[in-house]
This record gives sequence, structure tokens and C-alpha cells, in this order.
Amino acid sequence: MAAPRPAHGCGSGALLGRFGVLLQALLALCAFSTLMLKRFKEPKAERRPWRIWFYDTSKQAIGALFIHFANVFLSDLTEEDPCSLYLINFILDATLGMLLIWLGVKVVSWIVQHKKYTYLVFGEYGDPPQAAAWIGQCILYLLIMVFEKTVISLVLLIPGWTKLQQILLGYIPSPQLELVLVMFVVPFIVNAIMFWVVDSLIMRKYKQKDALDINGSTETPRARSTEESQVLLSPDMDFDQSESDQDIPGLWGTSQKMKQPSYQVVI
Repeated sequence: MAAPRPAHGCGSGALLGRFGVLLQALLALCAFSTLMLKRFKEPKAERRPWRIWFYDTSKQAIGALFIHFANVFLSDLTEEDPCSLYLINFILDATLGMLLIWLGVKVVSWIVQHKKYTYLVFGEYGDPPQAAAWIGQCILYLLIMVFEKTVISLVLLIPGWTKLQQILLGYIPSPQLELVLVMFVVPFIVNAIMFWVVDSLIMRKYKQKDALDINGSTETPRARSTEESQVLLSPDMDFDQSESDQDIPGLWGTSQKMKQPSYQVVI
């Protein structure tokens, strides 16, 4: 006998049905296009080359695919409405999960900088960019995603989510409409925001990047401006001394005849 269909919501296997897969492909295309929009919104002086942009955004794509398929798998484990379970997973990923991702990126960045693993710093790929650095950063970001999804899965074990599941989508009579809301509308809005924020976390910070000299020492813009101001304000002693030495013989003779001071008008 076929599995009984729930009184409301999409049935078992709806997320991986033909319509569900079509919605997921459309979601991936629209959500990833926000990262292209973000690139064109960057100032021209700081805009990433296409290769660097691909290295940065592909890490997010790999992590998002892992989270998405993990949510689909977890939603089909029970006999409950898979659409509402997917939505609960997605909401937790966008709230608590976003905080965990931010924390994971900060901790990993501190560790690799402390250990001086240059190519594992998010957004740093070498000059010229190295594919090995990109692969290493992809592995680190994927580990952060695994940590985030593990914590979210443990949170879902807390009793009480069934009532929230009934409240979220219980008023929608059409399973097709519920599938569109769960697999496209809500994920597109939230993913667009998440992609934009996470891309800002893992991209190279050009404004805060120190300039490296030939010997490898760092010189901040503030230090450079201070040094330039000191040079401009300091008197040119050699020039004044040489000019005064040249003017002494001529002035010695004329000073005996003329006692009035001379003035020079500078326009």
C-alpha cells in the first residue's frame, strides 16, 4: 500500500519530484545571481577579477549545496510534512546557523593567521592565484558547514517543533503552492541576504590590506601619510644654508650703504 498522504502539505518525496527539482534549479540560478550583482556593486578600484570572484563565490556554492541536500535528506526521514520540516531547517540555518558560520569563519581565520598558513586565509590565493589555495579554503569552509549543520540537527531534537511545523504552513491548502513557497520564494529572499553577508566575510579586505614593501615589512596608509606630512613640514636646511652662503658676499657690501630693510613680495 502507498504511504498515506498528509491532510495538508506536500507528500513524501515531493522535494525530489520533477516540480521540486525544477524549483531548486531555479532557486540556485536566482540566488547565485545576487553574487554577480554584488561584484558589479563593488567600487572599480576594489572589484575582484573574475577568477578571484569565482574562487570566493564557489566556496559558498559548495557550502550551500551541502546544506540544501542535508535539509532535503533530513526532511524525508519522518512521516511528517517534508515541506514544513525543510522550512524549519532553513529558518534555523538562516538565524542560528548564520551566527555559527560567522563564528566558524572568525575562529578559522584566527587559527590560520596565527599559524601563518597564508594560502588558507579566506580570500588569499597568492600571486598568481593558486588552485591549491582555493581547494584548501573550500575544505575549511565545508568543515564549517558540517559543524553548523550538526549543531542545527541537534537543536531539532528538542521537542516542540511539531507545533511550529503545524503553524507555519498549516493554512496553505495547495501542496503545489506550499512547495513553491518552501523551495523558491522564502529560500531566494533569505539566501540572497546570506550570500551577500558571507561573501563580505570571506572575501579579501582590500581596504584593510597593508602594503608590503620589498623586504616584506608592512606600512599602513596612516604611517605613510604621517611620514609625508613630516617631510613637507620639515625645513630644508641644506638649501637654506647654501643660499645664505651665496648671498653673504653681496649683502656685506650693500649693507654698509643701505640700512633700510628690503622686502620681497611673493604672489
